[in-house]
Amino acid sequence: MNDINTYLIVFAGVLFLALGSTPLARKWGLGAGIVDQPDPARKIHVRPTPRVGGVAIFLSTLIAALLLRGAYRELTGILVGAALMSSLGLWDDRFSLRPGLKLLGQLVATGLLLVAGIQVRVFPWQAVNLAVTVLWVVGITNAMNLLDNMDGLSGGIAAIAAAHFSLMCAFSGQYLVGALSVAVMAACLGFLVYNWNPATIFMGDSGSLFLGFTLAALGIKLRFPDNVPFVTWMIPLLVMGVPILDTTLVTVSRLRRGLNPLTTPGRDHISHRLTYAGLTRREAVLVLYIAGFVLGLLAIFVTQASLSEGYIVGGLTLLSGLYILWRLERPPFWPPPEGVWGEGVQDDRSSGRQGPLDST
Repeated sequence: MNDINTYLIVFAGVLFLALGSTPLARKWGLGAGIVDQPDPARKIHVRPTPRVGGVAIFLSTLIAALLLRGAYRELTGILVGAALMSSLGLWDDRFSLRPGLKLLGQLVATGLLLVAGIQVRVFPWQAVNLAVTVLWVVGITNAMNLLDNMDGLSGGIAAIAAAHFSLMCAFSGQYLVGALSVAVMAACLGFLVYNWNPATIFMGDSGSLFLGFTLAALGIKLRFPDNVPFVTWMIPLLVMGVPILDTTLVTVSRLRRGLNPLTTPGRDHISHRLTYAGLTRREAVLVLYIAGFVLGLLAIFVTQASLSEGYIVGGLTLLSGLYILWRLERPPFWPPPEGVWGEGVQDDRSSGRQGPLDST
């Protein structure tokens, strides 16, 4: 069986599992009390909504991954680390964890990748490669967690990122990364049927931490030996550009306002700012989908780019990102309109969103 047939079977199987298991997870979440309660002062949804969709995403992906042949040691490292992240997120959704414990769990999961031999290999100094690996995995994990701030957003961006990873792997013969990417994409698409606005189930930390960790690991595993390391590493940076930009925006914005970017809740993400400019929540999510798709196409181009072309794409992307950050800090995107809610907002002091390491 060739890789394309394998990908199709994995996609169909995981999609079926996710479509079937998400309603079961919803029922279980309601019974177990793992729900996001309505709060007219802070939140938009009007009925208790389970936040256990990540369990369905994780289990659907896990079942497919266990059936894959390939690099057993590396696959084990990814799966065990991903299981730890999903379990950590579920525990946080149910009981709340202190920020330090969440960070410790993320570091342990990253350590499992390192033990399995999955690490950044860009610099001639091993210590620098290890440090960048930890920064990348923990950073992307929390970026996806932060991005989970609007119905359909985090799951859709994860599906788009995984789709681009799988396309690049199909053309370059990277079986393990490709098959896992297809599984993640299918699991997210199955979940999105129930998470699209108005959502009947939320992903929760069990999903966002799992997806962030897994996509970070897959990004490290991408290999394009004909390209220099700088160009190769532009590829996952571009694919994960939306969560990276969103995290950069809220970090810079909160620091500028004298707030702690890690523990301060706030409706100051890109998606919220688009609604302040007049878009509906669905439209805001679709705009970010398009951005993720365009960045993914750029990443595919970079797989065949020369060093000079890579520098040009990287430079233009960086300048565009800086301009977007500057523009989103100004009207009509910020500050939020006075007293607006519904399709909009409240400020940091009254928001229900948490920081990436916050549990209160």
